[in-house]
Amino acid sequence: MKNIILTAQNISKQYRLGVVGTGTLSHDLNRWWASVRGKEDPYLKIGAENDRSKKAETDYVWALRDINFAVNDGDVLGIIGKNGAGKSTLLKILSRVTSPTTGSIKTKGRIASLLEVGTGFHPELTGRENIYLNGAILGMTKAEIKVKEEEIIDFSGCAMYIDTPVKRYSSGMRVRLAFAVAAHLEPDILVVDEVLAVGDAEFQKKAIGKMKDISGNDGRTVLFVSHNMAAVKSLCTRGIVLENGTSVFEGTAEECVGYYLKDGKGELNNQRKYDDIKKDGVFNLKEISVRNSSRRYNEPIVENDKILLETHINILSEPERYHITYHLHNELGEAMFSLSNRRGEVQLQEGSNRLVCTFPKGFLQPGNFSLKFLLVKDRKKAIHVEDSIINFTVVNAGRDIGVYMGKEPGFIVPDFEWDTI
Repeated sequence: MKNIILTAQNISKQYRLGVVGTGTLSHDLNRWWASVRGKEDPYLKIGAENDRSKKAETDYVWALRDINFAVNDGDVLGIIGKNGAGKSTLLKILSRVTSPTTGSIKTKGRIASLLEVGTGFHPELTGRENIYLNGAILGMTKAEIKVKEEEIIDFSGCAMYIDTPVKRYSSGMRVRLAFAVAAHLEPDILVVDEVLAVGDAEFQKKAIGKMKDISGNDGRTVLFVSHNMAAVKSLCTRGIVLENGTSVFEGTAEECVGYYLKDGKGELNNQRKYDDIKKDGVFNLKEISVRNSSRRYNEPIVENDKILLETHINILSEPERYHITYHLHNELGEAMFSLSNRRGEVQLQEGSNRLVCTFPKGFLQPGNFSLKFLLVKDRKKAIHVEDSIINFTVVNAGRDIGVYMGKEPGFIVPDFEWDTI
């Protein structure tokens, strides 16, 4: 049975908008007076939800609100969510960079954090000196750091510049060295924010491989924030989805990625009807659906039958100026290809239009997919864009190869021609 190495209980973080610090002098005095009388902080009762798209109605905002979870020894926990959801704030609290407004964190062992480019580096010191500085911060002795020094330098790929002040490093070089130090000085918990995106593709691959070694071979714990859903699914064992400062979903990494890509809209739905997607005087979108050619909308979509994408849209004027484009995204959020009626003979007409696009049977692999909708004017400008307008799942129909070998690699199965020469 694994031991719990980190516990977060009722973690909340409140900030005051518009100023640096906790608030005004009068607010601080009110807090002090409440404390003297044994009363609760009066400003904990107020505060807006952390939704950056809305105008603030109070001076306070909850960057995080009532976050609870536990992490076992050897777990790799992925923390995902949109920009501004509270991911970095949570990692700073877990790393003890900042303290929570309410709640508590309980940890066992050393924590190494990589939250920003060059975290914990002194710009005037050389790369080698910063290795020892970071190791000392983590509680390592000079002898322990010396054993790992050459391995850290080799992994970072910065050997030529290791005795040069860090202030002369590029952002990518700082990330390389900072990650190498954090990963090799054997922390019990490694906390990694989105900083790996600064590195090049070769280093990102090496860094993810190192994190797998840390968790898998060494049995240590990793907390990982990333917008790269492929990396989250590949690396993490569990996940948490944050939205507007609250935890909205917790489960396996695959479940969390699926929830995030569906934007929390619940189950995938093969048929959707719309009343609110329109532009006055131009169009009115009525319905989009995905189904097999021989099946109904409420039946599973299988890969060994033709798949029909049907669109019902009303064009109110100048139909010759408009066309529909879709972008197909896979379950990792990656755009696979686009499809458009302007590439065929079917053109939009004024009034009601019912268009169907047919995918060949066996073209899509089993998995989750989403469609992005665009109505384009004059082949130049998209006058309306709707992300994840419909989500659907393709399931395995029981092919022998699918049962015997598992899912084939990739997301599509193009039908190429083979011949002898």
